[in-house]
Amino acid sequence: MTDKRTLPAEPLGHIKRCVKERRVFWTYHVNMRMKDRAISREAVLESILDYEIIETYPEDKYLPSYLVYTRHQNVAFHILFAADVEGDNVRIVTAYYPDPAQWDANLKTRRKP
Repeated sequence: MTDKRTLPAEPLGHIKRCVKERRVFWTYHVNMRMKDRAISREAVLESILDYEIIETYPEDKYLPSYLVYTRHQNVAFHILFAADVEGDNVRIVTAYYPDPAQWDANLKTRRKP
């Protein structure tokens, strides 16, 4: 049995390649959240050039996960990707507009409590 916890050698490269090749699974959760938050699949897919990993969760529940900052039509939002190295794909867990009360002005660093 292979280890589902395999970390990608280059997480951002893995994410971008999988998105470019459309090796993306959209979870039920993200579909519901994106609809509620008016974030389109096109916004997620078209903003690939601006992807920047801002937090990593190597021990996340099912697969190693990466919080990505991006912009689409000059609007910043975050996407949580789970990286499935064995399956050579990514899963989009959630996407949201960062709350300025919880993030610094650059929307890339969490504010300290």
